[in-house]
Amino acid sequence: MIVSHLHKFIFIKTTKTAGTSIEIALSQHCGPEDIITPIQPEDEEIRRRLGFRGPQNHLDTAAAKAASQAVSPLFYNHMPAREIRAQVGDKIWSDYHKLCFERHPCERVISFFFFRRRLKPQLTIAELIDSRWMRWLRKTGYHLYTIDGRIVVDKVGLYEKLQRDLDEFSGTVGLPQLELLRTKDDYRVDRRDFRSILTPEERAKIGRIFAPEIALFGYEC
Repeated sequence: MIVSHLHKFIFIKTTKTAGTSIEIALSQHCGPEDIITPIQPEDEEIRRRLGFRGPQNHLDTAAAKAASQAVSPLFYNHMPAREIRAQVGDKIWSDYHKLCFERHPCERVISFFFFRRRLKPQLTIAELIDSRWMRWLRKTGYHLYTIDGRIVVDKVGLYEKLQRDLDEFSGTVGLPQLELLRTKDDYRVDRRDFRSILTPEERAKIGRIFAPEIALFGYEC
């Protein structure tokens, strides 16, 4: 996630919504006082090669030094709105433009399935849908940009309209048009529509698990 004091925005990073690509693109416009949290090492290498700012200002170094303890993070990847608000304070939270992205839950599940299958090649999508990972997907999606069931960001962009919503955000905070380098884009080997990949039963299960998102954004499973 990113808190940019220079451009007065907060980017909350959900999972399987092009979040890493957006974060890398945004980091090139960050200043020395802005907060940038770490991403995966292979993605940090991409950011380093591009010459963009990497992780900075996210660690609680002062408190750690005072207590003679290991440095702990104040801010971290996939940090929820409730915790960000508590760390930055009410004034920054209310003054800064807050952005995140959402995606059709069926497509998020499929994207995550191919990501997980790199580590567990025998995994089936039915097994994934019935696993604890569905709770993690909810925790790193809807629950990041809501508090007590209420959306607390200024803009929930849609993955399906990614460039349009990014351009709108850039205009709002005074950034040039963002060009995305799509990371992790080669994990998914089946590019068919989710209706051709998931069975009706699997789609129904996903619909029940992600019912709030589906209702909010008019998705259909």
